[in-house]
Amino acid sequence: MAKRALILIEVSPWDVGPLYAHRAERLGLCPIILSADPARYDRGAAQGIKAVRVDTDNLDALIQECCRLGSVYDIAGITGTGDTFYATVGKLCRHFELPGPNPESVERCCDKFVQRQVLAEAGVPMPDYRLAANATDVARSATEIGLPVIVKPAIGNSSCGVRLCRTADEITEHTTYLLGGKHIWRCSPRILVEEFAQGPYFNAEIMGNKLIGIGTADVGDPPYFVFRGWTFPAPLTDDDRKRIADVSLSCLQVLGLGWGPTGVELRWTKRGPVVIEVNPRLHCTPTPQLIQLAYGIDVITEHIKLAIGEELDLHKKRSQTAGARMLVPDRDGTLGSIVGESRAAAISGVAEVNFYVQPKTQIMRKGDSRDWIGHVIAASPIGTRTEAILERAVALIDFSIAPFSTLGEQDQPEAAPSQADIHRHK
Repeated sequence: MAKRALILIEVSPWDVGPLYAHRAERLGLCPIILSADPARYDRGAAQGIKAVRVDTDNLDALIQECCRLGSVYDIAGITGTGDTFYATVGKLCRHFELPGPNPESVERCCDKFVQRQVLAEAGVPMPDYRLAANATDVARSATEIGLPVIVKPAIGNSSCGVRLCRTADEITEHTTYLLGGKHIWRCSPRILVEEFAQGPYFNAEIMGNKLIGIGTADVGDPPYFVFRGWTFPAPLTDDDRKRIADVSLSCLQVLGLGWGPTGVELRWTKRGPVVIEVNPRLHCTPTPQLIQLAYGIDVITEHIKLAIGEELDLHKKRSQTAGARMLVPDRDGTLGSIVGESRAAAISGVAEVNFYVQPKTQIMRKGDSRDWIGHVIAASPIGTRTEAILERAVALIDFSIAPFSTLGEQDQPEAAPSQADIHRHK
């Protein structure tokens, strides 16, 4: 009998990709990653994770490769983790008559302007917005909305290219960055100009049509949006939790979602909860880990089970407060020694201490989640205790960053694929 396989399309090698592969193995599946650059998964190869080269931007090539693999394996399911290829996942599932997301709904969500239009027509609360194709459009849109505004690509992820602009000069500067060749576009440049929704950030995590829980996060200091930490579940009153849940679940029906995981990002403003973004896939690290620590629900395993047609188990098995702190450098340079990891990991309540990069890695901050170089995750029955555990653990960790100019020839920084790849497919 052929071994059952789970096909994974361009999952991140530095984020939840390895978790998907390991969870698939626990379910008795053989994980096979299809990627345009299999070398990105060399670390996983040492653990038996198979990566196959294929043009993942070419649907026909993917279908051909899946057919070839189907002659060797029993393909139980196909899935992925990031916005860029999740619509492709839906198309492949439809072609092979496997459970999967609606590709049209995913594509509608991934275009943030189209998503805004659909939600606005249904009366979902959100910031004011405009679409711009050039610098003149951006400036005019900002004037109509009123400063400050968020200026960002209409299609993108991981907060790449997102900036709060408080003055006309900042708008000009960031527009020049986006349209001047420095920002990498996967499509024709289109810029979204939005009202700055001010207030606490929340993320609603949904599987199918069921709300699993609501978390909160520290988004970091403007003008960029580099998440610094998460708490799950968020400390909310029953009424506030219901208001966020109602708004979040209404987005599913409006956008044609409701299969698989969905992450809804919101801000609590003077108007109450307003939708910042709906992501038609599972939010990546550290969200899956926090949900498992807080509630005992392994959302990655449940997503895989859904993809292979098995029954889900979303019942809460415990109730804790889980938290994460992202390790973010405060300067550019070359990462030196990393100390204190083992001491931090030994603290009671700490679940993970993980660095994504190694010493001698070049650090070039981008002003988005690609700036993360590691994380600490902890949990306890009480929120204040979890916070104290995280503070203690982070205080024990130290890493140095040497300015590039101080390096000798023998100490030139090594290439750092993780800085480019870590959230490429989020």
